[in-house]
Amino acid sequence: MKHVIRSLIAVGLATLAVGAMAQAKYTLKAGHGGATETASHKALVKFADTLAKSTNGQVKVEVYPDRQLGEERELVEGLQLGSIDMAFVSNVSTFVSQFAVLDIPFLFKDAQHAYRVLDGKVGQDLQAAMDSRGIVGLAFWEGGWRHLTTKKPVTAPKDLVGLKIRTMQNPVHIEAFKRLGAAPIPMAWGEVFTSLGQGVIDGQENPITIIYTNSLWEVQKNVTLTGHLYGIHTLMMSKATWSKLPPDIQAKVREAAKEATGYQRTLSAKMEAEQIELLKKNGMVVSKIDTVPFRTATADVAAALKNVDQAQLAAIRAQAQ
Repeated sequence: MKHVIRSLIAVGLATLAVGAMAQAKYTLKAGHGGATETASHKALVKFADTLAKSTNGQVKVEVYPDRQLGEERELVEGLQLGSIDMAFVSNVSTFVSQFAVLDIPFLFKDAQHAYRVLDGKVGQDLQAAMDSRGIVGLAFWEGGWRHLTTKKPVTAPKDLVGLKIRTMQNPVHIEAFKRLGAAPIPMAWGEVFTSLGQGVIDGQENPITIIYTNSLWEVQKNVTLTGHLYGIHTLMMSKATWSKLPPDIQAKVREAAKEATGYQRTLSAKMEAEQIELLKKNGMVVSKIDTVPFRTATADVAAALKNVDQAQLAAIRAQAQ
């Protein structure tokens, strides 16, 4: 009988715990434009789980992938308006000009260089710059090194001359591809697959995980590992939402974001290595090339940018060692 009573008490306590976790005081909508298979989506789900546990269910984060809450521009505008609570995006410089420094081609030596910069003073300064735009910066996740996909092989800048290459709506990216001889075409991601298939554009540039999860082998033959940009997913919260959270909850949000960051970066690197092999199995030709000609062609992009703090750029490059 005692065992039965103990079991009933245990079940009752578990039920109360579940009930407590279910009573969310704050429900946050978090959106992004990627697929559910990506490392950043998985990290956002982990962030949501971690935050729910650390706040004993006071904060519930609802994750909306695959552009359910809009394209990147709409997500950022939603953060500024307070109609969206959280998001991660890959293009912030359109809204916060100081972020243009991160769009410079071949800025980072390797991932460890990027982590040192983003987790240090430069990253802190960039997050602070979001404040005046109604956004609170939480973390920098690894979007992956951006590479080219094309219908014909590309081994040198001369092979890009005249090719219509889709880029994000980012002036630095557009300028860089002009220097390489291409005809950059900014386009919302939702239009890219169809445009590639119909020949409206000849190629695009994105991290391996985006190339793989969107089955681009169906409309592209070649992957050229240029690694011309280190893609960053910036995790953000609406300042309007942030201001409604008490200090102890804000602290737990930052703790959960930090934990999710380590998880995301490790998973991202693992998935990229695996997905390169999967792209080959699906018939894509993956080519490693000499990137020096590409670096040379885009070397003076930084000097031409008015929004780039040259002292900050020097500080970034100094951390390459």
